[in-house]
Amino acid sequence: MSGNCLCHHNRTLRQTKRPRRVIVLLLSVPISSIDCTSFQLSNAISNLSFQCDLLSLIRNDLVSLTGSLTYTQQQSRYWSLQQLETIPACRVTPKNVVDVAITLLVTEYLGCPFAVKSGGHAAFAGASNIQGGVAIDLNDLRQLEVSLDRTVTKVGAGNRWLDVYSQLDPLGLSVVGGRVADIGVGGLILGGESYHADMLGGISFFSGRHGWALDGVTNYQIVLANGQIEDINQQSNPDLYFALRGGGNNFGIVTRFDLETFPQGPMWGGMTIHPPTTNISIYKAFENFANDASQDSDAALITAYAYLQGEYIFANDYDYAKPTPNPPIFHEFASITNATDSMRTTTLSDLTRELNASNPGGFRETYTTVTFKNSAELQLKILDIFVNEAESIIDAAGILPALVMQPITLPMIRLFRKNGGNALGIAEEDGPLILMNLAIMWSDRADDERIIAAADRVIERSRDVARGMNLDHRYIYQNYASLKQNVFAGYGEENQRRLIEISRKYDPDQVFQILQPGYFKLNGANGGSPS
Repeated sequence: MSGNCLCHHNRTLRQTKRPRRVIVLLLSVPISSIDCTSFQLSNAISNLSFQCDLLSLIRNDLVSLTGSLTYTQQQSRYWSLQQLETIPACRVTPKNVVDVAITLLVTEYLGCPFAVKSGGHAAFAGASNIQGGVAIDLNDLRQLEVSLDRTVTKVGAGNRWLDVYSQLDPLGLSVVGGRVADIGVGGLILGGESYHADMLGGISFFSGRHGWALDGVTNYQIVLANGQIEDINQQSNPDLYFALRGGGNNFGIVTRFDLETFPQGPMWGGMTIHPPTTNISIYKAFENFANDASQDSDAALITAYAYLQGEYIFANDYDYAKPTPNPPIFHEFASITNATDSMRTTTLSDLTRELNASNPGGFRETYTTVTFKNSAELQLKILDIFVNEAESIIDAAGILPALVMQPITLPMIRLFRKNGGNALGIAEEDGPLILMNLAIMWSDRADDERIIAAADRVIERSRDVARGMNLDHRYIYQNYASLKQNVFAGYGEENQRRLIEISRKYDPDQVFQILQPGYFKLNGANGGSPS
């Protein structure tokens, strides 16, 4: 191998000044004795894989190269085809936080780009995978430990939410987490899957009572850019604690989340299917639910209008944190004609499995989002826009476009002030709000450009209508955002500035802005590819 195999072409930051003793300590051999030419990889591996060979010297059991069975299995765990088709030079699967720190330091020292994966549920290419770089897969960080007083659960970043709920349900406990069983813990809480995606904050069935997922984190175990392993909480580092509650993957690699834990028994919930003729009734009931949410903080609602197997339908999800069938806050919905009804008293784990079935993997995916003030009239106008644009793409193979609406209620917004407040930039006077997610899945790469263009038009036309009605809002939910959207500008100028300052304090070389290019960056220069 040539002497430039150490990713020197990627050395765009100051890590060349980092002490050589860092690698000496990690390898327990003098760096001067390491010769690039002594590491001959197979002909199938490009020069970009030298860093992977070097990592193999430290922990060979953690590194898998292209073509190996382990590499192939790990690649198959991504939700979207765009992510799966992204090919890293190697994959590293740390067993513990020290492995994460070593991997980060070696990768950083050599100036090699990397990505970090928790559950792999992001839509666009490069969000939690990386072409030709090092993919750090947190899958094996599966710690699950409930404190003796049953008030905190320590959750490793490699867990899926079903792992967490399956352990807590029998104990009569729960945490604020994802609503889809297979979503990764890390991506949901931090915002989207740079690690996914249900947690840029993470809306939960319990958010009216306990806040979003980011509001329920009491402590983050994190590996910083300098390799230090730290516990970050409101007492130890209030500035970084604030930044992690909405700031995405821009400050370090979070390896464990300590989550507020509370008593939780059986719940009532499920899904109903309605014909498109119920649109006025559904959106009026939605408007009233959002306005009345302060009367009952145990209720959660999702409405979706989708094109499925040749017809349009409403698929609504209702969830209630108590085993109370058809509580009064859902009565208006209960009076609307439905074709099917899965409502029942059950466990949280069971409800997340049901939603997981509506989020199959193995398709091409795009997400995009917009936020606006609560209005049934506006939702009806946006529904017309959605149908108009969907008609131009429903001939695509495997197509399933869905217009999803969720309320951001006043009880949720009030809880954004917990523990010193989060970074999202939403104030009580803004609410209630409606969070719109346009989600489309399809099968053929040849349709990528026209489908993504149609999605962009829905968002722009919807935003224009909302502005015209004085109902628009700047917030962009990171877990549903498209690659083109400037998430952190949506937090407001002051919060974006504060996040950038905190990033420069804890990551002065801007490792997580430069070497980790994927997902949403603080300055709006997002990394990845929509297709």
